[in-house]
Amino acid sequence: EEIMDAKTEILTRIRNAHQLSNMPTDVEIVRTYNTNKTEEYSREQLKEILIERLEDYKAIVHETSVKKLPQTIADVLKERGAKEIRYAEGLDKKLFSAFTGKATPDDRSTDPRLLNDVDAVVTDSHVSSAQTGTICLESNPLCGRRALTLVPDCHVVIVRMENVVYGVPEMIGRLGHEKPVTMISGPSATSDIELNRVEGVHGPRTLICLIVD
Repeated sequence: EEIMDAKTEILTRIRNAHQLSNMPTDVEIVRTYNTNKTEEYSREQLKEILIERLEDYKAIVHETSVKKLPQTIADVLKERGAKEIRYAEGLDKKLFSAFTGKATPDDRSTDPRLLNDVDAVVTDSHVSSAQTGTICLESNPLCGRRALTLVPDCHVVIVRMENVVYGVPEMIGRLGHEKPVTMISGPSATSDIELNRVEGVHGPRTLICLIVD
């Protein structure tokens, strides 16, 4: 009852303050976002900015090419000691031809908690912002379901340079409006408790980014 009384009082104060302020309700909000910033940077400059941001966020970054991508994936997983992985169901299985462990496409009908037992997961990405080092995963066959990249301890994500833009407005402009989107800026981390950084609380403890150019 006390909580409800406090809530009622707070809402009453807000309502009264709003009425006293005579704030207009028909104000047009001007949204002049810069959506052409990417054109000001070369592909190499965008890559350098993106890598700098990702490494600053404690992500592990590897540069590779389309041709070398399968071997890069295998090398990264071997270095992690991964023996069993899951990957987004829409990825080409040939990407894992050099991997000597067990690679299985994700099954969305399975219990997400089972993903905690795999050594790593591999997905593609939809669009990334170099300015903020933010990688966006849209819930689709290439990026996988949200649980695929939130439950396991290690996430290997493929970032293709043709999908890298400079700023957030451009990044948002490339996202759809019907599917869930996961935005990633480095491995999961929080400093809420006494300002001590703790990783792996809300998602993967390790984020490995494969920059494909």
